[in-house]
Amino acid sequence: MLKLIKTEEQYNVALKRLGQIFGAPTGTSESDECDVLALLVGAYEDEHYPIEPPGPIEAIKIRMEQLQLRQVDLIEETGGKNRVSEVLNKKRKLSIEMIRNLSKRLNLSLNVLTQDYQLAQ
Repeated sequence: MLKLIKTEEQYNVALKRLGQIFGAPTGTSESDECDVLALLVGAYEDEHYPIEPPGPIEAIKIRMEQLQLRQVDLIEETGGKNRVSEVLNKKRKLSIEMIRNLSKRLNLSLNVLTQDYQLAQ
């Protein structure tokens, strides 16, 4: 019988079982168990191993990689070649205009781009 995962030991047992039944054919009792177990493991991980969302500069870099863009491809959105470099190296903060332009170009949420971050020293 499946139940909430409350300890690290229960979590490890659940992970082991999940690995055993992961490829179960759809419609079987093992497939149903796998679905429920995945939800339980996910809930435990969300509580005990949270993953913080990336900051704005990291999000820009990730999106650039996904779209196979280079710094030169964002000159128009940032206002110049030097500004792209300064922004990506955290030497300059994003301006409101840059945020709007980058949000459109990279299809990134304004909430992601308006997060505060520290400039590099």
